[in-house]
Amino acid sequence: MKQEERLDYLINALLDERGEGGAPLPRSITDRKRLLRALFNVRMPGEIGKEFLRIQDDYLAEELRQKGVTSIDDLTPVEDGIYLWQGDITTLKCGAIINAANSQLLGCFYPCHGCIDNAIHTFAGVQLRSACSELIKAQCHEEDTGKAKLTPAFNLPCRYVIHTVGPIVGYRLTDEDCRLLESCYASCLELAEENAIESVAFCCISTGEFHFPNDKAAEIAVRTVRRFRKGGGKVKVIFNVFKDIDLEIYHSLLESGL
Repeated sequence: MKQEERLDYLINALLDERGEGGAPLPRSITDRKRLLRALFNVRMPGEIGKEFLRIQDDYLAEELRQKGVTSIDDLTPVEDGIYLWQGDITTLKCGAIINAANSQLLGCFYPCHGCIDNAIHTFAGVQLRSACSELIKAQCHEEDTGKAKLTPAFNLPCRYVIHTVGPIVGYRLTDEDCRLLESCYASCLELAEENAIESVAFCCISTGEFHFPNDKAAEIAVRTVRRFRKGGGKVKVIFNVFKDIDLEIYHSLLESGL
């Protein structure tokens, strides 16, 4: 099956599941890819057929091949065990990537939203939302801010995804916000070490949609990671940034040794 055929199969299957089958599909590949992403985003967790999963996995593998994969082995550390990399975290091959999750732990339900939670759930495949749903069902409550949970990465090039809920900043940044963000980083590192995960890639947790100031968030991230490694932690850490402003902030912090 060619990639375009996989795309159309997945769209039609998800539309049929919603009782919306039979409608003509968008003509352009770009628009159909956007429709598929939107359908992934709004699908509730639950079982789905083996044929769908096989074709979905083949589709996502080809999409990843076309985008290209960056391995931690290809990166140069800026200091012992710490890396800085700008790019798409869903193309990063390492032990685990960190997802800035919401308290439901189910991913972003806004179609084609630009947040990292949306991207990770999209390119991992529908299995990730179901795995997260099982975690929430098992603990019988939404995820606490500052904690961390581990799932397989499914169709992502990393082995695992570590999900953490960062603080949402209100009209001003508080000491409690800072404590909770530090807890996010510490919890992820501890969970990685407990599971013998050799490397993790942190996104800029709580910045963007959660309104944590970028510079202060980076300071907390770098300080917490350095403390962990100086205390004997062996997990290698990639600070993954997407925006130029975050690249500048992290570069300044890491180069200055602050």
